Amino acid sequence: MDVKYTFWNNKGGTGKTSLAFQSIARYAEMHPEKRILAIDICPQANLSELMLGGLNNKGSDKLLTRHGQVPRCSLGGYFQLRLPTPYQPPMFKARDFITKPSNYNKGIPSNIDLVCGDPLLELQANAVNSLANNMIPGTNTWIGVIDWLKDFLDQVTNEYDTVFLDCNPSFSMYTQIALATTDKIILPVMADDSSRRALQNAFSLIFGLKLPSDIYASYAFATKLNAANRPLPKVHLIAKNRITQYMGPASAYSAVLTTIQADIDGLLKTNPDIFSFTKVEDGVVEIRDFQTTGVIAFAKGLPFSKVSPGKQTITGYRVQVKAEYLNNSKEHIERLVEKL
Repeated sequence: MDVKYTFWNNKGGTGKTSLAFQSIARYAEMHPEKRILAIDICPQANLSELMLGGLNNKGSDKLLTRHGQVPRCSLGGYFQLRLPTPYQPPMFKARDFITKPSNYNKGIPSNIDLVCGDPLLELQANAVNSLANNMIPGTNTWIGVIDWLKDFLDQVTNEYDTVFLDCNPSFSMYTQIALATTDKIILPVMADDSSRRALQNAFSLIFGLKLPSDIYASYAFATKLNAANRPLPKVHLIAKNRITQYMGPASAYSAVLTTIQADIDGLLKTNPDIFSFTKVEDGVVEIRDFQTTGVIAFAKGLPFSKVSPGKQTITGYRVQVKAEYLNNSKEHIERLVEKL
């Protein structure tokens, strides 16, 4: 297993899952020799629904079918197995929880496998958090729980070259499990003040930067990982998403984007170890709004490479995909993937 990437931002609405879906699919197309595992660590399971067919092709129904397997074929099913034995992995087969999305959706490259998302994660969150914070002499219970995904991937480490994780916009224990397992983080942001604050908050949550008080330091994610001699993930890309919504150099939105870039530049000087890049331009990518192209692609569960220009029907409505916009969408996703 060469590298693990995670798409995450603790703020919702940044286009994280849509970027993850298109990026994973395009990466698989550009690297047909690579064996890829996508892991949906989100209770909404939108990535899974897209990969299994989207709205038009009953991706949700197919996902429910996977949830109905015994054992439950999803991340929630695996976590359910771990709840009774949280600190030592039980006997299990990781393959029991893995789905081949191309069996359900011919638009998905065949070199992608998927661990489906599951609304059970939200129900499990309180139990997982309690287990991680138990006080048991001689046992690091937090690390025991944090290692759940590592235990899973250890079983299939020789079967995959690249792993992609799509995370919930939260810092729940299941999100921390994902972030502790990953190597590199892709952070999508929008051109608004709330995204800038969320980005600053993300650096506090993961790396313990600029905490409001020393009181929080001993409880911080970074502190606990460092104490266990575990490496922290590195920020690999800042994806400025839906950039066409904020065009205009004199606009307030442009000023926010410039400020975000300046924030990153400052952190590169003070905390270079938290990044996988050394220059801002190497770690920032701009993504245009996908517009109607995105609506079509996500309704049908298709990578942009499989979307055709022209008039099409979505849920009974006729819409048109313009060739120019489709090509723009392809180009912008390819720019992101080329940085992976």
